[in-house]
Amino acid sequence: MAGHSKWKNIQRRKNAQDAKKGKIFMRHAKDIYTAAKQGGGDMTTNPSLRLAVEKAKADNMPNDNIDRAIKKATGTLDGVSYEELTYEGYGPGGVAVIVHVLTDNKNRTAADIRHAFKKNNGNLGENGSVSFMFDRRGYIVITDENHTIDEDELTLEALEAGAEDIQSQDGAYEIFTAPEELAAVVDHLKSAGYEIADSEVTLIPQTTTTVSENDVEKMLKLIETLEENEDVQDIHHNLELTD
Repeated sequence: MAGHSKWKNIQRRKNAQDAKKGKIFMRHAKDIYTAAKQGGGDMTTNPSLRLAVEKAKADNMPNDNIDRAIKKATGTLDGVSYEELTYEGYGPGGVAVIVHVLTDNKNRTAADIRHAFKKNNGNLGENGSVSFMFDRRGYIVITDENHTIDEDELTLEALEAGAEDIQSQDGAYEIFTAPEELAAVVDHLKSAGYEIADSEVTLIPQTTTTVSENDVEKMLKLIETLEENEDVQDIHHNLELTD
């Protein structure tokens, strides 16, 4: 994972979305819908739902929106039905790309994703064409821009809670866990007094790809185009980003 700071990707995405609250709320609603659909509407027994709700509240999503998404998923409120889909392919310079979507119209979404890749010098592949290059892991960020956190203490706390690895870069600590241990590690670190900047179950590339400056620009344009699609929930890639 050298050279691949997921936190840098998250920061770039959040900066780009500051003026797009409507889309952000829609994506949070879909995340909450999916978590509740899969594990039920009780946050005390569904850690995935609890994390989705916490992330939505961190972006100031209204409680009414959150409750409505949960009720839709649990069948207590009429609404559209969403389908989860995954697209895999290559971006400019051979960068591996995985796109997760949640859609109520898979034909529309498939056409949009295909067009985004083609327009930005990418190519869609078959399912499994790049997913083997990524590992599914729990991911936690604790920011430390003022350098007030004792790295040794945080490392001990994280490992004690069940974390597998911790890395420091870009003014933040990135903590990695087994997917099923994510909620427990988050709870432990919060109880120890640490503020969690971000947490999710995600895909981490096993290796990164370095491309030319021109292809970096094209790749970032592809990501931007995909992020503008309201059906797109997550984009994973193995591009090695630098400042």
